[in-house]
Amino acid sequence: MSELRGVGIGLGVAQGPVVRMTEALPAPDDSPSTAGADAERARAREAVATVARELTARGEAAGGAAQEVLEAQAMIAEDPTLQDEVDARIDGGATAEWAVHDAFAGFRATLEAVGGYLGERAADLDDIAQRVLARLRGVDAPGVPNPGHPFVLVARDLAPADTALLDLDQVLALITTDGGPTSHTAILAREKGIVAIVGASEGTALTTGETVIVDAAAGVVTREPSTEALARAAERAAARRSAVDSPATPGALADGTPIALLANLGKPADAADAVARGAEGVGLFRTEFLFLSASQAPTVAQQRESYRELLAAFPGRKVVVRMLDAGADKPLAFLNDAHEENPALGLRGLRALRASEDILREQLTALAEADAETDADLWVMAPMVATVEETVYFTGLAREYGLKTAGVMVEVPSSALLADRVLAHADFASIGTNDLTQYTMAADRLLGSVASFQDPWHPAVLRLVREVGAAGARLGKPVGICGEAAADPLLAVVLVGLGATSLSMAPSALADVRRALSERTASDALSLAEAALDADDASSARTAVATLAAALPPHQKETTS
Repeated sequence: MSELRGVGIGLGVAQGPVVRMTEALPAPDDSPSTAGADAERARAREAVATVARELTARGEAAGGAAQEVLEAQAMIAEDPTLQDEVDARIDGGATAEWAVHDAFAGFRATLEAVGGYLGERAADLDDIAQRVLARLRGVDAPGVPNPGHPFVLVARDLAPADTALLDLDQVLALITTDGGPTSHTAILAREKGIVAIVGASEGTALTTGETVIVDAAAGVVTREPSTEALARAAERAAARRSAVDSPATPGALADGTPIALLANLGKPADAADAVARGAEGVGLFRTEFLFLSASQAPTVAQQRESYRELLAAFPGRKVVVRMLDAGADKPLAFLNDAHEENPALGLRGLRALRASEDILREQLTALAEADAETDADLWVMAPMVATVEETVYFTGLAREYGLKTAGVMVEVPSSALLADRVLAHADFASIGTNDLTQYTMAADRLLGSVASFQDPWHPAVLRLVREVGAAGARLGKPVGICGEAAADPLLAVVLVGLGATSLSMAPSALADVRRALSERTASDALSLAEAALDADDASSARTAVATLAAALPPHQKETTS
């Protein structure tokens, strides 16, 4: 047997034959058109429009985070600037195929030069261009193969459109050679509960037909596994399925310490799945879905109805609603249309809302009205809070509207380092580990070139989490985690050891995290947290914790009569 290593997503284990992703379509040649510019232009526009519709339909079918990603891809496909570039090449005598290929390549280079969010979206153009070319050629677009039997899919990376609609009856596991723990592939794999290992650079050596074991918990792909290894993996997979299928219980450590397990949701329609998977409430409701597809802010009545639908799904349970988090990777023309050289450090989150306070007040009005009509325990929080003054501003405004529980997102180092002063005014703090990692490591979370720095296991990030956890403990204020880190079962235990009192994640991750917590005591969690803090970097922190966890005997959760 031999092993390949990468970053595992979740605790799953699977085995089966490898099937490699189909190769990209070859580039067209640049021979001149014989059909004429009008015909070529019509072909190109029909192909682009069809692909955009297909991406939108895939998003609607997938829902969740996948829908947001695919709808963004559809918008890119029909970008007027890109269409003008295609038309210009056709007017110069090119075929629709060459015009699309060359225009998309040029647009890709432009976005890469801009960097940031747009730079990361440049990679999406490859997938869109391939789909448009396939439409023009009348062939199937490159994508997930269908060998007619269950298989382990190996790819450089997966386009969001492919990840969103993977047939989980056929795709046993996913291995990518690129990407990291916060890549689109990792996020969507976690949301769908796919056994996955990303960033396994040596995966290029895997060949179609060979049998492998994919152990996400260990981040290991085993080649040429022995009969005994296959049997052990099958037993683990069966045990995990049994645990996932068992009735959900409230989150708690083995010694009975309660740790609320909550869901991250993007729209009210996602609530039913979260409840079915045992979510004890909502730790992060993203209100952006109401705003991002609109040319103007939704009315108070429109917002109230969406919030009422959400709250009605969780009677008597905590529902944490984040105010509109726009700017940076989520620009809104009616909120902030000014060009910024570095929007991630610009007018975003609460800063943007204060600059357009009417939008913030309308949100608070709608939430207060929805709260009055339902029985959920509504909490509201402001995004991207950096100062004590911002905390005082938001909590005061929320209370002005009769909202009794107001808190802040801790996503920048300043609010983590001043957590005791922030929590003197806020009722709670919720740590967004994605952005906290980005700002701590000075690594744009959407920029592939610095993806290796975007790892919440880094001790610098964990020290900031500890600051917030300690402040919460001293002041008796809840501290939640609502970033991707909470969905990593091993890291979830570490976060509890650092002082987190609740964890919020994609609903599909709840079962694995619940199980991981149930096997550890508060003392175990503290020991694992200390091991992570003593490391020098993210990789060594992950390894140190995994090693110690393997040495600690798992406990059975205590029950009370």
